[in-house]
Amino acid sequence: MAAMAAAGSLKGVGIPIKLLHEAEGHTVTVELKSGEMYRGELHEAEDNWNVQLSNVTATGRDGKISHVEHIFIRGSRVRFVVVPDMLKNAPMFKRIDPKNKMKNVPLGVGGRGRAVAEKAKARAGRV
Repeated sequence: MAAMAAAGSLKGVGIPIKLLHEAEGHTVTVELKSGEMYRGELHEAEDNWNVQLSNVTATGRDGKISHVEHIFIRGSRVRFVVVPDMLKNAPMFKRIDPKNKMKNVPLGVGGRGRAVAEKAKARAGRV
C-alpha cells in the first residue's frame, strides 16, 4: 500500500524531485546552504528534499572530514544534490516524439472537439 501511495504521489511532482527519488540507493553528494558537504548512500528522499544518508563522509566548511553512520538533512537546508551520471539514462528523460505521439489513436479520439466533451459528460452521468 505504501509503495502504491509513493508511486501515485510522484504524479504531480517535477523532474528534479523525480530524479532525487530515482537516486535512492545510490551514492550522492549533498551540499548545504552553510557550505557543509555530505557524501553517502541516499537511503530515503522526500518531495520537500528531506534526505536520509547512510555511511556518510561529512566535510565541514573548514575542510575537516569526519565519518557518520547515518544522517537526516532537512530539505530547506539543501543547496544542491549531486546524483550519479548513470541517472541521465533514466526513463523519465526519454522524450516523446511529437510525430508518433498520437499514431495509434483512431481519428477523432483524444482531441478537444465536441465529441470528446460529450463522451466525458456521458461518462460522468454514468458514474
